[in-house]
Amino acid sequence: MSENEITRRQFVQTGAAVAAAGVMGGLVPTKTVYAGNPTDEKTEGILNYNEQMEYRRGGKTDLMFSAVCLGGHWKRVNAVVPGLFDGASWLSADLTSADFEKNRYDVVTQCIERGINYIDACTMQEVVMYSKALKDRRDKMYLGFSWYQEEMRSLSKEMENAEKAGEPKPPGWITKMLKQAIDNGFKQTGLKYVDVWRITCFEQSSQHTDRQMEEMIEALAWAKKTGRARFTGISSHDRPHIKKWIEVAPEELDVIVTPYTAKTKMVGTKVEMGEEGEAARVTKMEDGSWENSLWYAMQKCDVAWFGIKPFASGSLFKGDSSPGNPHEEEDNKIARNTIRAILTNPVITAPIPGIITPQQVDNVATAVLLRRALEAKEQAELDAATDRAFANLPYHYRWLNDWNYV
Repeated sequence: MSENEITRRQFVQTGAAVAAAGVMGGLVPTKTVYAGNPTDEKTEGILNYNEQMEYRRGGKTDLMFSAVCLGGHWKRVNAVVPGLFDGASWLSADLTSADFEKNRYDVVTQCIERGINYIDACTMQEVVMYSKALKDRRDKMYLGFSWYQEEMRSLSKEMENAEKAGEPKPPGWITKMLKQAIDNGFKQTGLKYVDVWRITCFEQSSQHTDRQMEEMIEALAWAKKTGRARFTGISSHDRPHIKKWIEVAPEELDVIVTPYTAKTKMVGTKVEMGEEGEAARVTKMEDGSWENSLWYAMQKCDVAWFGIKPFASGSLFKGDSSPGNPHEEEDNKIARNTIRAILTNPVITAPIPGIITPQQVDNVATAVLLRRALEAKEQAELDAATDRAFANLPYHYRWLNDWNYV
């Protein structure tokens, strides 16, 4: 039997074991409808429901998101659409390319086929392309939105420069400009609303002043009040700062987007891998350290948690991710095992890898169907690949080492 041919009996047994493990561990696991729906949960309200996909409740949004979702980045897409990048950056992709548009359409189509129901688009380029790919089928996918080039990073820098020049911006300026940013994005893409407006902050979001954050929170509240965004949040790589603002503004921070890799562990917990057909069991340590952790704050405030960079920005892989490359089979296996390892966390909503081909969609969707507990050999292979990736991270991604614990 191939890994794509998972029987109902197999994934019903696995799902039941996952559910039991969460309860036994003493944590409050995210509400989950496992593949095969072994506990006969109501599924009518799950967007784009597919029996062979797992769905997890996204905090107080109360939306059921697929256990793996589509991240907006397409960093290796030039391997399948040659000549697409006009410069060195993946953000230089030619948005007028018919081949690129077809690639994004095909990837989204395969996501829909496999029951994936969320796209996280965080740059204006991503929002433009995924808006095209979702035309006439928004009823199948939730859309996360960030028009980041006109959001907090650039606004904070402009504000700082204005203060240095002796021409400080007036109170409320950040809020005003963020309102213009989302409306500008809507104007350019034809969007009428987004499911999640998750503003992209500085990676170290503590670089934003409290005043800037307060004005951002005001913009998020306005977006929900006016129907522009159903739910709101931020992306950041700054654990203490995220925790602070979740607790300050729980009504506006419905969703958090943070790094999460196969190396990431939850502070104050112990993970015990199960036997064949059983999920990992996560228990709290008695030292109380979990109560001071970011993940605890997210659970306490009922926040949806999406994990970026599950594949360490592609550093996990030996090949170039193109179909038929010499490392394709090995890289696909590492990708599946990474998703399995991340999903042993019963609190996280979903990892959101960037995906460049429909075949990669199938690969991560298949990972959801496999049992969560890795065999010793699989764990050793994943550890070796992850250690190799982290030892060779590009300079601008070495901050991923700061996300070994949350």
